[in-house]
Amino acid sequence: MNPQAVESAYARWAPIYDRTFGKITSVGRRRASDYINGRGGRLLEVGVGTGLALPYYSPRLSVTGVDYSAEMLAKAQARVDGLGLGHVELNRMDARALDYPDNHFDTVAAMHIVSVVPEPEKVVAEMARVCKPGGEVVIVNHFARDKGALAMLERLAAPLENMLGWHSDFPMERVLGVPGLSIAAEEQFPPLGMMTFLVLRKEMAPPRLS
Repeated sequence: MNPQAVESAYARWAPIYDRTFGKITSVGRRRASDYINGRGGRLLEVGVGTGLALPYYSPRLSVTGVDYSAEMLAKAQARVDGLGLGHVELNRMDARALDYPDNHFDTVAAMHIVSVVPEPEKVVAEMARVCKPGGEVVIVNHFARDKGALAMLERLAAPLENMLGWHSDFPMERVLGVPGLSIAAEEQFPPLGMMTFLVLRKEMAPPRLS
């Protein structure tokens, strides 16, 4: 999926996203935000979209949200302003080149975006880079099934990825190859177990030799 196709798809989705895909993905988004609230500290949400998760984050968190789609980000900013979410800051940014220093955030989240971005491996690597040692990368996403009716539907929808702005047959292995990250939790969600809540922990930095 190329960047122009992603930007075009999400410009089309922005006016109706909350009422359509946003409804379908609400369970995983709430589960992830509850988990993140228990961690505290600094949070970066990559691909914040229209900001559907933002009202769920505790005001004790320092929340930064980034997105490449100007249309989505405008809706997220309107949500922040309307709800008075003073602990939230939004920026337009390419997730493949995050403009933040190494080891900066306690938690880095991506909700339903790793199967829509170009070069998802690079995006997850960037998420790991800006995450502190001992911190966690929290991903909520649909991942391809190996068999069954869902697997067949995923394969049928695959040629429509540029129009939908979504990889229907996206394998989990594409986000598991980043050095220094290991699976800390994995859980499936409705509808029909299509969505996965995945926590990847960044290994602690080795002690410095004196």
